[in-house]
This record gives sequence, structure tokens and C-alpha cells, in this order.
Amino acid sequence: MYIQVKLLKGFAKPLTYKLPPELESTQLEGSIVEVPIRSYTSYAFVEKQFATLAYTPSFTIKTAHSLMPFPSDPEYINFIKKISNYHQVDDLHLIKRMRNFLIQEQSEGIAPGLVQERKKAVTLTAEQQNIVTAIIPDLTAKKFAPSLLHGVTGSGKTEVYKKLIVQNFLNNKTTILLLPEVTLALQFENILRGSLEQEIPIFGFHSGISPKIKRELWQALLNQKPILIVGVHLPILLPIANLGLIIIDEEHESGFQEKKHPKLNTKEIALIRAQQYKIPILLGSATPSISSLYNVKQKGWKFFQLTTRYRGNFPVIKTVYLNDKQNSTTKRRSFWISKELDQHIADRLAKKEQAIIFINRRGFSFFVQCKDCNFIFECNACSVSLTLHDRGKLSCHYCDYAQTMPTECPKCAKKEFLKKGIGTQQVVSILEQLFPQARIGRADMDTTVKRKNWQKTLADFQNGEIDILVGTQTITKGYHFPKVTLVGILWADLNLHFPIYNASETTLQQLIQVAGRAGRESLNSMVIVQAMQEHPIFDYLNEVDYPAFYQREIEARSMLKYPPCGRFCEIELMHTDEALLAREATHFAAQLHKNNTRDVFVLGPALPPINKIKNSYRRKIYLKAASMATIIELYQIIDHTRFKSKIFFTPNPLV
Repeated sequence: MYIQVKLLKGFAKPLTYKLPPELESTQLEGSIVEVPIRSYTSYAFVEKQFATLAYTPSFTIKTAHSLMPFPSDPEYINFIKKISNYHQVDDLHLIKRMRNFLIQEQSEGIAPGLVQERKKAVTLTAEQQNIVTAIIPDLTAKKFAPSLLHGVTGSGKTEVYKKLIVQNFLNNKTTILLLPEVTLALQFENILRGSLEQEIPIFGFHSGISPKIKRELWQALLNQKPILIVGVHLPILLPIANLGLIIIDEEHESGFQEKKHPKLNTKEIALIRAQQYKIPILLGSATPSISSLYNVKQKGWKFFQLTTRYRGNFPVIKTVYLNDKQNSTTKRRSFWISKELDQHIADRLAKKEQAIIFINRRGFSFFVQCKDCNFIFECNACSVSLTLHDRGKLSCHYCDYAQTMPTECPKCAKKEFLKKGIGTQQVVSILEQLFPQARIGRADMDTTVKRKNWQKTLADFQNGEIDILVGTQTITKGYHFPKVTLVGILWADLNLHFPIYNASETTLQQLIQVAGRAGRESLNSMVIVQAMQEHPIFDYLNEVDYPAFYQREIEARSMLKYPPCGRFCEIELMHTDEALLAREATHFAAQLHKNNTRDVFVLGPALPPINKIKNSYRRKIYLKAASMATIIELYQIIDHTRFKSKIFFTPNPLV
């Protein structure tokens, strides 16, 4: 009996080994074994197992040593092969990534969520109970059963999740709960530990957990104990024999697609796994993705709605255009704060209520420009301007390069600069000037890396020790602040004109999520949405209008065959030599055109908005077709070994 393996470290090519007698009767595909290689041993992933060789070897085939303890999961190898084909990556990459993470140290750059008190069991509303009753039979039906839960902000989607998690545990099955950010995963862990009716072992599986927890999780998987696993990207890659339910909260979030290559899409992988394992999967959101709503209508997904808030009422939402004559700069105290928002903040402060001010940019200014020669400070490694932060620090948000702001221009030696744009730090500075009596806090990526500071800021805000919280998308979901009666959104149209097909969708989802922080337990709450110019999406800011937005958006995408009405993928080529990259990108596109007999629409190569990151230049080619299988078939025809550039394939890119 023989096995074909790939080493977890070392050679990339498959190797063949003979099995020792004690392992010959064991099904090893998808397992990890220890094998001899030269003068040492190494772990390897078993791809195939066969009784005889198809050739006569000219050398002695070595014998594998032992089997690494690995959870028994019969479907695992087929699942890994499916997602490696879908994302066009080596299946070994997925196994190595999962195993390497198991032995990594805990990240210190992750802020924990707020500590929750244990709560008594909640009595479900009629809407919630009807949803739970409808999904429970799917837990034992042994079939792929996708469901979409559209619950308005504050409607109690979490209570539905908890009931299903408990029932799945009672069925002796494991649940995976996926969230788009590690901070949100930590927050959910805290909530669930304090509120589940049943004592269920809960394991986080993300960069915020310790090696000890990872070992305990692996042991639980080996023993096939029913558990709950909470995380972002990694839980879906674990071998789990008794997996019975997958839940994806905030399913619309682009955070489920990784930012680094290969850009694995966790939501799509989860759907593939649920289909492979014949289990139910529940996707929940206050602003469901266009693709999920499309699947309800076109593929028969179950659809459930929570239409009322658990406590509190919906806020009043008003859009203010800063280019309107009524909001001219002569009538307001700050360029970035409208007269109306200014008045509402003052009113909330007088009433001892709280406000959230949202701006989806951190830092002080987008860029700094010399007033005399127009020189702009840029990152040498990336084709982006440096962002000005407080204390005079210029930073690149792509490679983390930083420098001190000089006192004079490096080009003309003049000393006057223009600071353009705005970020969270400048908003705090403006508010401190406008409302000197207010207690103001900030929550963005710069503060989340400092664990104690982040947790203290959230706790202080929840306890009423901060009056105004300024933040980015880190505060748009997962947190319940009962005293917030005002949300101000600055520069709401900032990302609307970004060159991606789903810019309107992602912007509206973010605005509704931010607006949902207001009025959780209040009858009188307000959301002021500030924009530079008018746009159709501002007609759909009330959550009840979201279905109308779907109809508008799906009609536009249907005409252009963008997802979900067609399949779309991105091919990215990268190299440190820009001239070589340009030649190879053109040649790659030409090869796609030459071999295109499959009705695939080829676009590019094109320069991305940021064409250089960490000293690597980039070119992108886009493919559109009726099916992803058609796109993959064309992509695989091209001989990638002829290109010196790194080539990455991303199906249905979200960012």
C-alpha cells in the first residue's frame, strides 16, 4: 500500500511513500503523516492512497513513519479539493495555513470585547420563535439547507442563533459561528459565554486566542465532542467530523474576503462546505448582500425576517448636503460639521445623552501638500500618499511605513503645507474645539491595536463616561449602546465613486449599519447623514426601503452581467519590475483572448487605483461569464510557468 503526499515544509512536488503494515488498512487521504526526507523527518499531507504503483521505480521507496493525530472527517479531503479548485490554489496551502496557525503565538494586536454579565434565558418573540421552529428540522435532515435571515438592526438575530446553537449541541453536533472581524468574534464569545441556556464548550479560533486554547480545541476535534467554534476565516478550514450547523453573522460584510493573496472568500467556502457536508447554513444581516437576496429568489433559499426592534424604535434619518446653500460654510462653525449636526450634538449634550460620529477614515488628514510647489508626501514602497496622524506622524496604511512630518518641504524648502481631507483624529480635534465641555473618545484601527485602551474606551462609553464617540467601521456593528440617541455620519458619499461594481451596495450597507447604533432603547433618536453631493442611494437609508434598493441594483447588474447575475473574477499579476510586469500582463491577456472559445468576456490588463504596494507593481485582468466553471476552465489553459510575475486568481472579488 502506497501514499502520495506533499510536504508541509520543503519540496512542493508530490512524493510517494510506502505504508508500514500497521497503517495499510487505515484510510489516510486528508491525514497528516510523518515521513523521512533525506536525513530528517517531516510532516506531510496525504493526497492519495493506492494499493499498487503504476510504474516500476528506479529507486527504493521509503516507508512513512507514523500518523499524526488528525480528526476523523471523511468529507474533508473532497472539501479541501473543491475550495482549492474554486480559488485556484494548491490544496496544501490550505492545510499548511490551518496547521501553521495552530502553532502560532497569540497576537497582541487584538483588542478584547466588552465583558458581559451572565444573563437569564430570553423569551423569544413570535417572529423569532417561528424562525427557530422552521430551521430546527434542517439540523437533522442531512441535506444542504441554506437560509437567509434579514433582521433589522436591534431585532434580536443573536437570540435566534443561540437557540439553534443549543439545539445543535443537544443533537451532539458542532456549530461554526463566523463573523467578519476578530474584535466582533471576541465580543460574540463574551456574549455567548454569559447567555447560552446550555453549558457548551466555546472555542475562539482566530489570532486573538492563546496556544493553550488552540490545543484544547484540537483535542476536542480529535474526540469529536460537540462544541461551538467562533472565528472569522480559519474555523471553516478545520476538520470537523460532527459538523452540524454553520452560522454567518453580518453576512454582507467584505471582511469575509481576505485582503492578502490568495483572497479566500470565507462565506463562499462556508457555502461549499455546507453543501459538501449536507448541513444547514444560516446567513444573517440587517443589510443582506445582493447575492444572498438573489439566491432567495432564484435558488430557493429559505428567507426569514425580523421586522421589529427588540427594544427601542427606529431613528429619524435626515440627509444633509454640504454644498446646499442652507449649509454654506458661512453658516456653520466647521467645514466638516453641518449647522444641523452641530445643533443636535449640543442638544444631546444638554440632555446628558450620547452621540456617535462616524467617518470611515482614520488619521488626521488624507494627505499633506506643499502650498508653494504642490509636492505631496508619498510612500516610497506604495503608490499612495502618506496619511497625517496626530503628533506629526505621516503613515502609509498599506505597508505601515511611517516618518515624522518635516518642518519644510523636501522639494522647495518652504514651510507652509495644506492638510487635505479628514480622518477620525481631526474630527476629534474639531469636536473638542466646538464642544470643549464634552468628553470625547475615539475608536478606530489605531486604537484597537492597544488592547487595554480599546476595551476601556468601549467600557467608558457604555458606562456613560464618554459623551461623543468618534469612530470608523469598527463601531458599526455588534455593540449595543443604550444611551446613544444621535449618530452623525460625515462624508457619507466618500466611497460611492470607488471603481468597483458594488460600491453603492457596500456604501448603503455601511450607512444603515451605522445608523442602527441609534435608538436602541430610545423613542427619540436621530441620524444625520452628511454628504458632499446627492446620490440615489440616499433615498434608501431607512431599513424598510432596502428591498426597493435591491430591485434597483439587481436590474443594473443584470444588464451588465455582474454578480450575482453572472460570474466575475480578478486575475492580478505582481512584480517588482514594472516594465516586465506590463509586458507579461499584456501577454497573459492576449493568451486569454486567443484561447477564449467559452463566451468569457476579458477586460484589461488595467492599472488598479493603487498600482504599487510594498515595492510590487500590479496589473489586473477581469473575466466575466455565466458560470465560474467556465472562467476557471479558460484560466487553467494558460501555462503559468512561462511567466515570472506572481499570478493570483480571485473569484467574485469583494474589495
